[in-house]
Amino acid sequence: MNKRRVVVTGLGAVTPVGNNVEAFWESVKAGKVGIGEITKFDTADFKVKLAAEVKDFNAKDYMDFKSAKRMELFSQYAVAAAKEAMTDARIDMEKEDPFRVGVIVGSGIGSLQAMENAALRLAERGPSKVDPLLVPKMISNMAAGNVSIATGARGKCTNVVTACASGTHCIGDAYRAIQYGDAEVMLAGGTEGAISPVGVAGFTNLTALSTSQDPYRASIPFDKDRGGFVIGEGAGVVVLEELEHAKARNAKIYAEVVGYGATADAYHITSPIEDGSGAARAMTDAMKEAGALPEEIDYINAHGTGTHHNDLFETRAIKAALGEAAKKVKINSTKSMIGHLLGAAGGVEFVVCAKSVEEGFIHQTVGTKETEEELDLDYCIDGPSQQEVKYAMSNSLGFGGHNAVLLLKKYQ
Repeated sequence: MNKRRVVVTGLGAVTPVGNNVEAFWESVKAGKVGIGEITKFDTADFKVKLAAEVKDFNAKDYMDFKSAKRMELFSQYAVAAAKEAMTDARIDMEKEDPFRVGVIVGSGIGSLQAMENAALRLAERGPSKVDPLLVPKMISNMAAGNVSIATGARGKCTNVVTACASGTHCIGDAYRAIQYGDAEVMLAGGTEGAISPVGVAGFTNLTALSTSQDPYRASIPFDKDRGGFVIGEGAGVVVLEELEHAKARNAKIYAEVVGYGATADAYHITSPIEDGSGAARAMTDAMKEAGALPEEIDYINAHGTGTHHNDLFETRAIKAALGEAAKKVKINSTKSMIGHLLGAAGGVEFVVCAKSVEEGFIHQTVGTKETEEELDLDYCIDGPSQQEVKYAMSNSLGFGGHNAVLLLKKYQ
């Protein structure tokens, strides 16, 4: 069977530096940092004081009050981003077969807040006082379910949960669904809203979070002084479409998706494998599918979390996958500005890759000043780069050893 071509025709984002794609992309180009003191709960007893929160988000701007009330933040963010992507793609559901429009939107965690509130109610007031909507609010597939309800998409509707690789795996699986004829249009990406006492305490005690109190030196991927990631929140959802379907309705095409690699490290529950071989294989698989040579890759949006192990082992992975070409490729980490959006990271970073291909702009890794001996690649520390981006690669590595890589190409 001939695989069908898949293009990106719509983008949607809710992020710590802008609640739509235009505001987000302008902030990214300007190097704006969306990290600040946590406002969602009292951090007096917490070592970690900073997070990358979404600002001024009002669910009622995107949905009616009743719908909003039945959704937790991660679902609200997903619906907001999905509606923006649908509008951007100019998809008119009246003209589509709804069973050929699908949704794959994942969340690494779902709602910790719903669980926290339920646990408190159970302890203080007994089992009869637990919210009857606890389960449908909390479970991570509800982002996809709510996006389907909000848009009328009735095709394949699933979610992939692979921690910090969730968004990228969701887009990869949506790409496959279109390639093999399961759908004409897919809404795909990731969402997260886990800045809560339990979430921050858990990641802090795992020693995964930065304890810096300087917002500009907290999320510093590839820096010799990096000390962990900054927890963020938001959503990135895109519209993928079969090429002929997109051409038939004269859709705007941002880029073509040409490769997807997914592997496992089979190594450790939190650390990537030390030689980077798992992520490297995902990268070479994506390039092989695309028929792209290492020297043709212009740009890599790295997972780049700012933890010691991730940045070192991802650098090794890039060197293993690209060989000599690794020295020439531009690499950056969007997390330097928006923190780590966990399950949403891959969705938002895919939006960055699509815009980079469209505009020929590669943003700076903000806040990072000086690397160390083995971190000797071009991490865009000195400033952004204005250049043609024919091939852009997006890397995501999740706890559990999940590796996901997507490759975009300038549409021709």
